[in-house]
Formats: sequence, structure tokens, C-alpha cells
Amino acid sequence: MESAEFLRIAADWSHWDAPPKPTVPRSVAVPSTLRPDVALIIQGVRRCGKSTLLRQLVDRYSLDRSRCLFINFEDPRLAPALDHTTLDLMVDAFERERGPDCTYLLDEIQWVDGWQRWLRSQLDRPCGRRFVVTGSNAHLLSGELGSSLTGRQITVELFPFDLDEFKVAQPGATVEEYLDWGGFPAAVASPDRDMLLRSYFQDIVERDMRERVAARSSLPLRHLVQMLYESAGGEMSVRRASAALGVSVDTAGLYVAAAESAYLAFGCPFFTWSMRKRLARNRKFYPVDTGLRRACVGTTGRDRGKQLECATFLLLRRRYRHVSYWRGRREVDFVVMGADGPIPVQVSWDTTTERARQAVDEFHAAHHNAAEAVFVTRESYVAGVPELAGDPPM
Repeated sequence: MESAEFLRIAADWSHWDAPPKPTVPRSVAVPSTLRPDVALIIQGVRRCGKSTLLRQLVDRYSLDRSRCLFINFEDPRLAPALDHTTLDLMVDAFERERGPDCTYLLDEIQWVDGWQRWLRSQLDRPCGRRFVVTGSNAHLLSGELGSSLTGRQITVELFPFDLDEFKVAQPGATVEEYLDWGGFPAAVASPDRDMLLRSYFQDIVERDMRERVAARSSLPLRHLVQMLYESAGGEMSVRRASAALGVSVDTAGLYVAAAESAYLAFGCPFFTWSMRKRLARNRKFYPVDTGLRRACVGTTGRDRGKQLECATFLLLRRRYRHVSYWRGRREVDFVVMGADGPIPVQVSWDTTTERARQAVDEFHAAHHNAAEAVFVTRESYVAGVPELAGDPPM
């Protein structure tokens, strides 16, 4: 590819002549500055707004837009040139035109062969260039980054809109609409949101799951994710899933791992201090988006209590990253680690049930160092669950 052609493609993405249209500000925390020796990595499910966040970072970091090159490597015009030589062409062509000390915003970088080693060489010999890269597949990014960019990256996860962002996009919307519509930015604004959500689901399964596990068909993968969504909030047995799908237990386990790496679903393990006991117990699974779950599993997706439980998991996942559940004779929906010990969290739509309080009492009896429980209802969720907002994760 000629440098002039590459820059023409980059111009379509980079908004050098005028800033892009205003978008909903994302609340994700990013480093205070961009450094030439450390790459900022943004991960998340497809269509959650990573490209938009890249553009917002230009203003958040007060960067000179004319010295920022934005490129999306899913652009079909780049398909014949997706290897590290294109990255060399990129920086050489741009800096001949704009000078040194530029910022490179590289979207869906995982499609470029050899990008990890190339980026590592740039960071090991910093010359004023700053890099922000995004990707949709956590396996392609995290696993390979762990060996290629150790100590040279800061990773940030982006999710679909939370409730506050949703209300900015849809002023006057209710929490019920948020739970039904979900937070995928384009779907929120579309009258055909269910069609759009189903197309997202199909695309993620095909491109981020099937390609990873080299499955001959995407059908069992779709069924597996739908099973995870239908069972949200309940323990999920991989062995039973394998029987239902007609595949081996090992294959079912690979499919579950692929769903997690594609950010379609998140595992929620049993809370215990023993790793052996944790691995011996089934996990619960939650969807990346309540709207996606509703659109893809039918009527079971409209249970308000279950929707709120899924949304609360996502809220906790953003704030604490590690979220567990606990079960004795009764179940505690979630456990997160706070500054004063494990925090049991119970979710119910209207009022907290006596059964939920008894489960917390049982948890406290089994874990004497546990902190006070947090009871989430529709009202407290709308308020942002302030009881957990100021408790730093451990």
C-alpha cells in the first residue's frame, strides 16, 4: 500500500479538518496522561463504543487533533495490508507530513499480524509517539499482551452504557427502559434496536467466538450463549451444557471460555478463600448487556428482578472487577471485596425479602470478617448504589 493511499484512508477516520459530532461522554477511568513508553489498551465487547471513546480521548487529553492519527483496521480497504509493515508505513508517512511526537489511535488492532512485537519495539525505544489501541477479543489481547507487552501497557475495559450514560443519551428514560433496551450506543438510539442487537449477537459469535475455537458451525456456540443468558443468576454446569449441546465436556468448556473472552458473558465464581473449593463449584454467568439478553432469549429476558440482578452484576463488575456469589442453605447474590472485608450484596426489585436477610445472616456467621451487607432495589440502583460507590476495591 502506498503512503498516500493510507493517509487518505486515515483522513476518513481522523477528523483532521473538524472535530466529530458530540457524543455521550463515557465515564470510564483512564490514566491521567499518555506516555510514550506505555500503551493504553481499551478492551470491550463489539459495538460498545470503543471507537467513540478513542475520539473522545483527543479532547480528554487536550491533544492536537492534527497530530493524532486514528485508523480502524476493520476498514475493508486495509484488508490486503494487515501486517506490521503497514504499521511502519503508518508512522513514517504521518510523521513525514506532521512531524514527530504524534499520537496513534489504533482501533481493532488484533487484525494486524505481528502488532504486539511491533508495538513492543516502539515502546522499548520511545521517540515521542503515544499509542492507544482497542480490541474486541480479550483472548487475542490479554493473553498475547501478557507475554509481549509485560510492563508496557495499561488496560482499560469499556462496557455498554451504564444507567447514567443511558440517561444522557435518552433524557427522561426510565430504569425499566434501560433494562429492556440495554446500553449498546447505536441500539439505544435505533427504532429497530432488537434487530440490531440480534445482529450484534450473531456477529460476535461468528467473529469473536467461532474463529477462536475453529468451530465448523456457529449454531452450538449461539445455543451455548443463549443457555448462559437463560440461566443468568443460577449455577451453570458445563457438564450439563455439554450434554444439551451434544459435545464433549472439554469442547463445552472451550465454548464457555470463548464467550467470556468475547465479552458476551461473565463468569461469577463461588466465594471462598480456598482456590480448590472455588474451582470445584459451578459458576453463575451474567450477560454483558440486559438488552442483548432480552433480545436473544425471548420472554425470560423480561423478568424485572432478574434484569436488575444482571444489571447489578455489571455495575459491580465495573467497580470491583472480581465479583463472586455465595451459597449455604440460602444464597447471597454477590460478594465483592471492600476495604473492610467481603461485602455481601442482595438484589430484589421492590423490597428485600426475609429470605435474603437470612442468607446474609448465614454468610456473616460463616465469615466473621465480612462487612455490612448492601441490599439493592430498584430505588437504590437508580441512585447508583451509593453504599458501594466509595468503597475502594481490594
